[in-house]
Amino acid sequence: MEKRILGIILSLLGVAGLIMSAVNFMNTTGGARSVKSIIIFAILGAVFFFAGIGLIRNTADKPS
Repeated sequence: MEKRILGIILSLLGVAGLIMSAVNFMNTTGGARSVKSIIIFAILGAVFFFAGIGLIRNTADKPS
């Protein structure tokens, strides 16, 4: 059960990172610094999201 909770937390952090990269993409003019931050937020968001989804999918339920 703890792995599923960690997976949910990682998934939510990943979604937040992807949303932050989308907001930065929409609000910037295209400077080198803003492009780097967009790429960093997008990559970290994707890594956290897919790691969380992987934990949720691969964790077996304990029989009660």
